[in-house]
Amino acid sequence: MSRLRPDARKVVKVSYKAVDLIAGMIGGLLVGLIFNRAWSAVEQGDAAPKPTDEQRGWREILLAAGLQGVTFALVKAIVDRGIAVGMRKVTGIWPGDEGPPPGKSA
Repeated sequence: MSRLRPDARKVVKVSYKAVDLIAGMIGGLLVGLIFNRAWSAVEQGDAAPKPTDEQRGWREILLAAGLQGVTFALVKAIVDRGIAVGMRKVTGIWPGDEGPPPGKSA
């Protein structure tokens, strides 16, 4: 736990939200790039199907949706955790939920 005043913790949390918002937008762009490259490898250059594409089958639609979901979740976790670790290094305060101390159950 940080020894900063409670109002300093609020400033850090608000700053974290602003940085997280910007990083989330950049992460969204990154997800698109990674997904398009991964889908091109899976389908040899074809564009990813839209769910309403009548020419594509269920298997292809669901595979694309699953790959996109996994890509999004991984990039979001990397960005969120990286920002939180960076904020702790800079400010000494963990910006998210700290949870119970190690060795203690909730």
